[in-house]
Amino acid sequence: MTSPDPGRGAVRVVVVDDDALVRAALTTMLDGATGDDRDGPRRLDVVGEAADGGEIAAVLDAHPADVVLMDLRMPRVDGLEATRRVRARPHAPEVVVLTTFDTDDEVTGALRAGARGYLLKDARPERIVAAVLAAASGEAVLAPAVASQLMERVAASSTAQAAARAALDRLTPRERDVARLVARGASNADVGRELYLSVPTVKAYVSSILDKLGCENRTRLAVLVHDAGTA
Repeated sequence: MTSPDPGRGAVRVVVVDDDALVRAALTTMLDGATGDDRDGPRRLDVVGEAADGGEIAAVLDAHPADVVLMDLRMPRVDGLEATRRVRARPHAPEVVVLTTFDTDDEVTGALRAGARGYLLKDARPERIVAAVLAAASGEAVLAPAVASQLMERVAASSTAQAAARAALDRLTPRERDVARLVARGASNADVGRELYLSVPTVKAYVSSILDKLGCENRTRLAVLVHDAGTA
């Protein structure tokens, strides 16, 4: 892989998990890892750790970060409350949830609390690295199982469904194909393979879709596609 541009700062990461072994494994995996964001290769630096949501404020005060990798179930302050506190901070870092659990309440609770991404702990290391880089760039990442779960929630009200479908009608047929795949948790590379498109072309489609629909990120797009019932 091409070396990161030395002129670009590394993505600063804080790891939050109540299991010391998990924290150590994640820190070892992420610290110094490189991957591609939308502007090219970039490195990750783990700048801090916390064993509970109640410790995050002090850690972030001492070690400003770009992304917090957040566990959900912790004994004192859980990940949902901790995510709300992180996102309420001035110049708040993004939050990517990394957890074993994917109940509907936890998924929707994390997204409503401001999480930029939601991954399960069985995700491949490269997927976790990519999610952290995407979050740092303002993009959202959902585990495929989580994206499917969003699609399978109770159907939206007829009014919301009609509004969502009207929004999707503003897209071209190919844009709708891309939107459905993104809403299912597909990466740009996955979409490209499915639709025989280059990754830059997929990126251009996604950017156009988000702009047309007024969605700030891929997570909002997934919810809109779900509400339309067209996933």
